Amino acid sequence: MNWGKGILFSIIGFVAILMTMVVISVRMEGIELVTEGYYEKEIAYQEQINKEQVTLDQNRDVISMNNQDQTLLLDLPNGATGILHLFRPSDASLDQKVVIDGENQGAIEIPVGNLKAGYWKAQLYWSENGVEFYQEKKIDL
Repeated sequence: MNWGKGILFSIIGFVAILMTMVVISVRMEGIELVTEGYYEKEIAYQEQINKEQVTLDQNRDVISMNNQDQTLLLDLPNGATGILHLFRPSDASLDQKVVIDGENQGAIEIPVGNLKAGYWKAQLYWSENGVEFYQEKKIDL
C-alpha cells in the first residue's frame, strides 16, 4: 500500500466516524431545555442576583443536607414563607416543589430519600419581613 491510499482511507474513516456521531446525536431523545420559559427568566435574572446578594449579606446558610437521614434541613425563622424547588437538571419530569408556610418553627426537615439518585439542586425562594431571599444548594444523592 502506498501513501496515497493510506491518506484516502484515513479521510474516509474520519468522515464515517463524524457522520456516525452526527446521526447518533440527532436521534437522541430526552434533550430538554434547563427550564421552561428560559428566555423570560433570563430577562428577570437581575432580580435573582439581588435576592442572592441579600442572602449573602445575611451571612447565614439556610439549606443544609443530612446525608445519614436523607433529609434536607431548612433553617428559616418563624413566619417565613417560600417555595423549595428540587430541581433535576437531567430530567425535568422529576422536579418537585414544596411550599413553605409561615407556621413552622425551628428547622424544617424535607425527606429526600425517595428522590432518584443523582445530581439535584435545591433552590429555595423565601421571604421574611417583606424581604425576598434566594439560596441554592447542590445535592448529590
